[in-house]
Amino acid sequence: MSAFWSIYVIALVAINLIGCIVLIYFTGRSRPGDPKADDTSHIWDETLTEYNKPMPAWWVNLFYATVFFAVGYLIYYPGAGAFKGVGGWSSAGQHDADMAEQEKQVAPLFAQFANVPIADLAKNAKAVELGHSVFANNCSMCHGSDAKGNKGFPNLTDTAWNWGGTPDDILTTVLNGRQAAMPSFAAVIGNDQAITETAAYVQSLSGIKADPALAAAGKPRFDMVCTACHGPTGTGNPLLGAPNLTDGDWLYGSDIETIKEGIIKGRAGMMPPHEPIIGKDRARLVAAYVYSLTNAQPAAGGSD
Repeated sequence: MSAFWSIYVIALVAINLIGCIVLIYFTGRSRPGDPKADDTSHIWDETLTEYNKPMPAWWVNLFYATVFFAVGYLIYYPGAGAFKGVGGWSSAGQHDADMAEQEKQVAPLFAQFANVPIADLAKNAKAVELGHSVFANNCSMCHGSDAKGNKGFPNLTDTAWNWGGTPDDILTTVLNGRQAAMPSFAAVIGNDQAITETAAYVQSLSGIKADPALAAAGKPRFDMVCTACHGPTGTGNPLLGAPNLTDGDWLYGSDIETIKEGIIKGRAGMMPPHEPIIGKDRARLVAAYVYSLTNAQPAAGGSD
């Protein structure tokens, strides 16, 4: 908050508090010409009478007390502009303290699996259940509650792994994240016709019916530009995160226009590192859950 707006807010708060005191003080005083307290001022329905009696002192003092409480509150807690209060309280600090207390209580639940290989955890029903819970809270927003992904977000239930599908590969992905970058090749490949031909050849690699003439014309361009990452046969390179173009798994779509869009504009997929978010013990359980989706079925029970 800027100094101007801080002063503005403090001034509004001060004016309101002072206004409350002034209002209580002056409305509680008798004014010249006011009728006596027991004199009848107005009468309705023959017997309903209005008097001019002052409020009891304890009631008036209660109003004053609320104003003084507000002043004390704004001194101790943040609330008046950029002033943080003398108590040092903040919602972020309270949140961190609550989270630390919660973590202290649940950490042993996850720590019991810390030294178990991920491949073994994938067969442990309790570990998989915990991993699914962590996945649902942290990963399902992108990969879906069923882990089948969405456009631009990989399906984790198939066998297509851009960065490798071993337990260690999956754990590395969860802990450190991934940065998938494909630059634009429009200037290198050429005009729209050349890009269409290249896209047709990419389609043909996975068995999609494409115009044979276009695909044949696109192959030399693919060999010249794309094989450095995707390989001469289009099977990709897990070390680079370059997708396999022959397996029928399409992260963004397999139609000709979508493939052309990738060639023209490039792609920039990014999964953030989750170790700072969920910690290593939870990350291992997530990796075990993801690995279990395609490699192992959890046992009916599960050892602690």
